Amino acid sequence: MENYDENFYGIQDMGIWDAVVNRPFMPMQVIKEETVKKPWSEWSDSEKKKAQYDSLAKNIITSALNMDEFFRVS
Repeated sequence: MENYDENFYGIQDMGIWDAVVNRPFMPMQVIKEETVKKPWSEWSDSEKKKAQYDSLAKNIITSALNMDEFFRVS
C-alpha cells in the first residue's frame, strides 16, 4: 500500500509525501542551550514551504474522508 500512497502524494509533490511520512515540520532554534520553536516571522522561505507541505497533506487526507470519518479524526 505504501507504494500507492507514495505515488499519489508524489504526483502532487514529493514534499507532501515527505510531510506524511516524517513530520509535522516545525522549525526550531537553540536559545541559551535550549531548543525551542522558531517564531514564524523568522522562518526562511524554505522552512515556510516545508510547513506548507504539512497543510497540503492534511488537506488531501481530510478531503478523502466522509463526514463521519472526518468528525471522528478531527
